[in-house]
Amino acid sequence: MNRSIRKVAVLGSGIMGSRIACHFANISVEVLLLDIVPKDLNDAEKAKGITTDHPAFRNRIVNDSFQATLKATPASLYSPAFASRIKLGNFDDNLADIKNYDWVIEVVVERLDIKRSLYEKVDALRKPGTLITSNTSGIPIHLMAEGRSEDFRKNFAGTHFFNPPRYLRLLEIIPTADTDQGVVDFLMHYGELFLGKTTVLCKDTPGFIANRLGIYALIQTIRVAEEMGLTVDEVDKLTGPVAGRPKSGTYRLSDVVGLDTTVHVANNLYASGEGKDESRDAFVLPEIMQKLFDNKWLGDKTGQGFYKKIKDEKGKSVILALDFKTLEYVPSGKVKFETLEGTKAISDVYKRFGALVAGKDKAGDFYRKTFADVFKYATFRIPEISDEIFRIDQAITAGFGWQYGLFETWDAIGVKNMLAIMESLDLKPAEWVYEMLAGGNEAFYKVENGKRLYYDIPSKSYKRIPGQDSFILLSNLSNNILWKNAGANLYDIGDGILNLEFKSKMNTMGAEVIEGIQKGISIAEKDFRGLVIGNEAAEAFSAGANLAMLFMYAIEQEFDEINLVISQFQQTMMRARYSSIPVVVAPHTLALGGGCELTLHADKVVAHAETYIGLVEFGVGLIPAGGGTKEMALRCSDMYQAGDPELNILQNAFMNIAQAKVSTSAHEAKAMNYLQEKDQIVLNRSRLIAEAKQAAVDLAENGYTQPKPRFDIKVQGKTGIALFLAGITQMRLANYISDHDAKIAGKLAYVINGGDLSYPQLVSEQYLIDLEREAFLSLCGEKKTLERMQGLLNGGKPPRN
Repeated sequence: MNRSIRKVAVLGSGIMGSRIACHFANISVEVLLLDIVPKDLNDAEKAKGITTDHPAFRNRIVNDSFQATLKATPASLYSPAFASRIKLGNFDDNLADIKNYDWVIEVVVERLDIKRSLYEKVDALRKPGTLITSNTSGIPIHLMAEGRSEDFRKNFAGTHFFNPPRYLRLLEIIPTADTDQGVVDFLMHYGELFLGKTTVLCKDTPGFIANRLGIYALIQTIRVAEEMGLTVDEVDKLTGPVAGRPKSGTYRLSDVVGLDTTVHVANNLYASGEGKDESRDAFVLPEIMQKLFDNKWLGDKTGQGFYKKIKDEKGKSVILALDFKTLEYVPSGKVKFETLEGTKAISDVYKRFGALVAGKDKAGDFYRKTFADVFKYATFRIPEISDEIFRIDQAITAGFGWQYGLFETWDAIGVKNMLAIMESLDLKPAEWVYEMLAGGNEAFYKVENGKRLYYDIPSKSYKRIPGQDSFILLSNLSNNILWKNAGANLYDIGDGILNLEFKSKMNTMGAEVIEGIQKGISIAEKDFRGLVIGNEAAEAFSAGANLAMLFMYAIEQEFDEINLVISQFQQTMMRARYSSIPVVVAPHTLALGGGCELTLHADKVVAHAETYIGLVEFGVGLIPAGGGTKEMALRCSDMYQAGDPELNILQNAFMNIAQAKVSTSAHEAKAMNYLQEKDQIVLNRSRLIAEAKQAAVDLAENGYTQPKPRFDIKVQGKTGIALFLAGITQMRLANYISDHDAKIAGKLAYVINGGDLSYPQLVSEQYLIDLEREAFLSLCGEKKTLERMQGLLNGGKPPRN
């Protein structure tokens, strides 16, 4: 069947249902969101004279749920305007409308009887061939389809999204024995391409893959920590970014998810594991988890869990951590372990794992015990929950935000090395691991000809991980590096296209990266036909300029050096714009300051949907001077039409810079004019470099010609400066900004309006760039600017709105 998904009905408007509806709206799908009709009028409805026939009463539950989702943070929609793509209704009045929808997703309460009752109605109303899926996380998929029509069962499967659906990349696809293979193939493809997910094919087993292993790892981590006497702060430090996992660590993650959710899943896994799971008893709650559950200290939803937020005597928010011995909340302490101190210099997480398990202190013991335990458990889950190791790793990384999966982490430590540790702890893995090693295969994964292979247990050989043809993974292309320095690698990614990868800390743009951009363009102009600038870093495309180097020059008042650095940076941005080959930039996560300026100068941008982009220099007392202020003046000039309020258009750009505003999505970046209509937004992060490469190929094959520098940028001169200065003065008099803020804003107003010109007129890019550099240099000498720089370097975070 040739399927096209234009309209999706979501049945159930709770947290997951509303958020799933929002994510479909994010990709321009029309959504119908339904829920039950309330039983009785509430007091507010009675006071208004509303009857039980009124839509406000009948849709109260879905309306309230959806409004709560729209107000929640982080936002479920890429843009608030996308809410108009979702139509609300109820099961009694609107369920028949599903006959017009291509896909029906059930997200109601986790009770089999309720789901079956709803499916009976759906089966009678849907048109043949309509997809029917359930987002259940705990009920066997095959049980829900019992008694349904043949067409229903052929088109029915589990589609388990992880919360929040916009941000977590995992989508588990769980077919039944009756599910048509074409439906499975479609869901795997659609989820990956259109929803931007890592789609993982799962068996219909308890917890599927991610929750089965993730909840096991979480509970066992808490159990080990309890046995070792480790504090909440210590465990979250050990299980955070230092181990390639999210900042939430273990206990904070439990608070965010809700302890009741974890307990519910754990109890289900224990109940369903009898006779099937040799480690079933691991799902019995550790003592501390049971105490918190009994006290209803469930985490964020109840105001306290493993952590509690309070206000101190000065009204400042303070995070307290639970002391397991006293069950009192105490101030968080500084965490220090010899093992962690010794691995600070190892920036690559993959290379760090070996050092973590080799630690001689409590931290080393903790890593050895927890890693060995979950590795053992994973080996015994094959073939129960999956036939392939790569599906287990994909589910864990995409579902829980780990940088590396279980078998990838084991590879990083060394299979034989970790096996010895496991045996010493009496945590021997399944027999197939020993058979793998006996056959001369010493790793779970390897790379051949740029493609990643996994060890296939039944055949005792290596096979290619499917689906790689859609991706370009730079980590697999080490043999394709043409040039490199300390801050960048230049790859040949085929079809005449190069890719420049940044590899500095947070991919900041220092001298090595600038050299890499220049070198990449030069080599591409000579022997290739296009350049992509993109990377696979987890934290940032680029967090901006190398602030430490700039601060060093500024504190020493080396203004000639600063002038040279800024001049070189500007020339590099302009070269990206005016090279003889197309330059495509592929931003993701953070693209701040200089990272944003590079994006602004691309021939085309191919951005991941979750790109947070902005010119944030104001936050450290400066203005954008890598062509960023110039570029916004240019883009505003291109927007001017006869009769348009030009100063209003310019003011929007001015305020975005002056507030150091960062977009909350690539779609919002378009509204802020950081991305343009010609630019492309990609949902699946793994596809980003491949899509950027294709964009470069298309530009080259469609007759790309080298652009010419612009001399026709309309600026407002004194008229615009006067208007902006009036606003700045009012803000200062009202104490909304400081004297230093007012000074920076005045410099920005001067540059973006084209300087001290008597009347609006046309100027060149070079003219505006020179103004940028002059203003930037003058601000580098300000004491307050130096203080802001130092504050950021001493552990502050990049400015965010």
